[in-house]
Amino acid sequence: MADNSHLFLENKVLREEVRALRQLLAKHGIEVTPNTLANCDSSPQVGTIYDSLSNEPLLDYSKQAAKAGTYAAEHSLNKHQVERYSRHLLLNSFGITAQEKLCSSSVLIVGCGGLGSPAALYFSACGVGTLGLMDHDSVDASNLHRQVIHTEERVGTSKAQSGRKACEALNSLIKIRVHEEALSANNALSIIGQYDMVLDCSDNAPTRYLISDACVVTGKPLVSAAAVGTDGQLTVYNYGEDGPCYRCLFPEPPAPENCSRCSDAGVLGVVPGIMGALQALEAIKIASGKGDVLNKRMLVFDALSGKFMTVNLRSKRAGCAACGEHPTLSMSSLPEFDYKAFTGQEAQDGPPVPLQLIPSSERLLPRDAKTILDQAMKDSGAIEPIVLDVRPRIQYQLMHLPHAVNIPIEELENRMPEVKELKSNRSGSSPLLVICRRGNASQLAVQQLRMAGCIDAVDIIGGMTQWSRDVDSSMPIL
Repeated sequence: MADNSHLFLENKVLREEVRALRQLLAKHGIEVTPNTLANCDSSPQVGTIYDSLSNEPLLDYSKQAAKAGTYAAEHSLNKHQVERYSRHLLLNSFGITAQEKLCSSSVLIVGCGGLGSPAALYFSACGVGTLGLMDHDSVDASNLHRQVIHTEERVGTSKAQSGRKACEALNSLIKIRVHEEALSANNALSIIGQYDMVLDCSDNAPTRYLISDACVVTGKPLVSAAAVGTDGQLTVYNYGEDGPCYRCLFPEPPAPENCSRCSDAGVLGVVPGIMGALQALEAIKIASGKGDVLNKRMLVFDALSGKFMTVNLRSKRAGCAACGEHPTLSMSSLPEFDYKAFTGQEAQDGPPVPLQLIPSSERLLPRDAKTILDQAMKDSGAIEPIVLDVRPRIQYQLMHLPHAVNIPIEELENRMPEVKELKSNRSGSSPLLVICRRGNASQLAVQQLRMAGCIDAVDIIGGMTQWSRDVDSSMPIL
């Protein structure tokens, strides 16, 4: 017969833990019912007390087991934790105390994308005590080549909830909090204040400044990374006595046109995976007290050459508005700070907001443009319109409208004579249809063309993206 004595022992310990938990809840004035603990996530009052209990001594599982069993232990890890994290525990450079600290730590990941995905998985696997997942976006098919926490079946669902499912499937021993909202000046301090440290896995300037400022005000270390194209970088802000914050290095925000995003510049899928894993490593070092944390240094990664380079960074800047000698950002002033106005950008990682730069009379819906093109094809006497595609060459190669002429908007001013020659080769008046990826750059192109004398230039609203949705669903959306 199998020896089930360990099951009786564990059952006894769990009963004692429940008894102690009931006593602690009673101290806080919570009446214990069969649904009390089951509903702790949906009840703010019970949830808050439940979270605080992690800092109050219940029962030392391992010592209880040792007392009733045949072994002695000098740590707070239970049987399941010892077995699960045994390779950490056997590691001389990490060991028991470091794992105990990790198991009692809490980390917030802002952004469950290319960087946040591997970081969340490694935190779950390694046994961080509480993992916060924050993202207000939903999973898109274009995310899957790099955001390894998500799956095909979860396309269209919440990224934060998708991340929770993956992490829970990997490790049921950790506590996961989900924040399905965008980080803002109004909620940043209250949310970040709940955690020991933060990982910035965002992809826009307003959020980067906000996270850094909130970490300074709340006194939390910030592990920050970025990955675009085939390059990545990583550093730790607000750590140590003279560790700088993001504002120390960048007191003035970069111009919006100088900020590259994955959705525009592209990214090699494995690059954010590498940088996100390194973010997890730095956070684990901070939580465990082991190793040399990457503060006042920036790690730069060049994927194509396979090289890492470390760059020394400055110390705190005395005049920094966040962490300087006389800071202007505080618990009271930060919620009032306008990060959109400061950076000139929207605080979102997705595609740019659709703009209205030219009069409606100079714009056409995709279906109306398609009607004009179809009519020209049917009527042999009609003058075929010119379709000018102002996207980068690589986007044009992926797909374009038939007979479209590709002149990237960056080259349009210098190649304006080509456009005029195209028009002069067609007798009579024919419309000049201008299209881009999403409908913003094409409006700028129409402005340039009309100023140069091409007064019949019109923009196709929403660009190739809207064309795919309204006219030809077989066309891929980038």
